[in-house]
Amino acid sequence: MTRDLPAVRAIVCGLVMAVAMMAAACGGPWRDIYFKNGVDRLTQEDVREQFGAPHTAKTPALGGDSVWTYRVPMGDKELESIAAPGLSGAGESVSALMGKPGEGPKPTLYCYRYTLAFNEQKILKSWKREECVPGTRETLMAK
Repeated sequence: MTRDLPAVRAIVCGLVMAVAMMAAACGGPWRDIYFKNGVDRLTQEDVREQFGAPHTAKTPALGGDSVWTYRVPMGDKELESIAAPGLSGAGESVSALMGKPGEGPKPTLYCYRYTLAFNEQKILKSWKREECVPGTRETLMAK
């Protein structure tokens, strides 16, 4: 059994690299892709099924666009896929799998807000992602 351990590690490394390449091909957080592909197609109900109730929802009494917001935690690895699509963090993932449990730093999480605008027919019209507190990540990364 112990002779098979290097073979198992090699297989795991290969699988992790393959998954990392597929994830990198997406070009950003999955939520960005979901909303980008959903403009003029997704309904409020579709979004509610995927993400639950919005953190805030503003619907004008006299008609017009509804605005929903969701606050989402994102780590450095997910954010790196936006700035530099590729294998960012793949090596760390492989070493984490092969290393001992509990080794390495814990990921830093940042708060991002997705603001979604829906037209009067409740179809996604536009969306944007921004930091809950602008400049937080840059400030923390600089230290």
